[in-house]
Amino acid sequence: MSEPLGVAVLGAGRMGADHVRRLGETVGGARVVAVADPDTARAEAAVAGREGVAVYGETLAALGAPGVEAVLVASPDAAHEEALLAACARGLPVFCEKPLDPAAALGVVEAEARLGRRLIQVGFMRRYDAEYAALKALLDSGDLGRPLLLRCVHRNVSSPPHFTSSMLISSSMSHEIDAARWLLGREITAVTVVRPTPSRDAPAGLLDPQLVLLETAGGAVVDVEVFVNCGFGYEVRCEAVCERGSARIGDARAMVVRAAGRAHEDVAQDYVVRFADAYDREVRAWVAAARGGGAVGPSAWDGYAAAAVAEAGVASLRAGGRVTVDLAGRPALYGESGDDA
Repeated sequence: MSEPLGVAVLGAGRMGADHVRRLGETVGGARVVAVADPDTARAEAAVAGREGVAVYGETLAALGAPGVEAVLVASPDAAHEEALLAACARGLPVFCEKPLDPAAALGVVEAEARLGRRLIQVGFMRRYDAEYAALKALLDSGDLGRPLLLRCVHRNVSSPPHFTSSMLISSSMSHEIDAARWLLGREITAVTVVRPTPSRDAPAGLLDPQLVLLETAGGAVVDVEVFVNCGFGYEVRCEAVCERGSARIGDARAMVVRAAGRAHEDVAQDYVVRFADAYDREVRAWVAAARGGGAVGPSAWDGYAAAAVAEAGVASLRAGGRVTVDLAGRPALYGESGDDA
């Protein structure tokens, strides 16, 4: 395939616009041929200065635009299911930002399994981050022995106005859920959420921060601090505690300035800055696979499994106590149905 891959981008919000820029300026082998968003002015702004891009107000109309060979879904969460099913029906490779609710995600898994080939890559970009990849390689090597604990931190400067207490788990922590499954190679079997006294800086009614305990099929335990109104910066850290040692990521330091008796270090303010390279890597991998008509990386099954764990976490948040995770049977398309994630 010598011509660039023609991509329809669904959604022109922050992530959608960033992916339009990424496909046009950073990732080779692809070009944006259509952008769809109910806010057509926003879509027009996202493609300003780019020639040959059709703009649609109806999301799915973009799938039939001339030259569309693959789809990137960055629309609001509620629109993901329809877009994924439509792309599968057309046989189009598709990249989809997370998340879906479990029932919708399972429906997408079943639709893809009926096709008998993978078309979907889910946007769990942590797998493409250099630090996470190094930690994964170290754990897989066995040099530190069996992983016993993962200690995770996920902090945001502030939460959007629409954010709810359950979204700390279903939206923010979904990345930690996938990272834990991937790093440990095991499914998560139970979730317990502990609710500290909310921060004074959290919006009224928002249970922030939260401490989440994840149990895995392999016996390792994962604890996650989710704090979406920490006020000072965006921080993501992970430490693996193993039988013969430990390894921690997320402490990479920015430039430290020392002057006038003080030391100052900048802290990233959001995920787009912290994981910029990871986003580039994951979309580059998707384009390469889509040019061959398929998909790699985090699968529709991974999206479903993370959604099912998040659903159990929300149940624990609301009712208290430990909630087990009940996964459907894993189709053969996604590998063995044992414990390995």
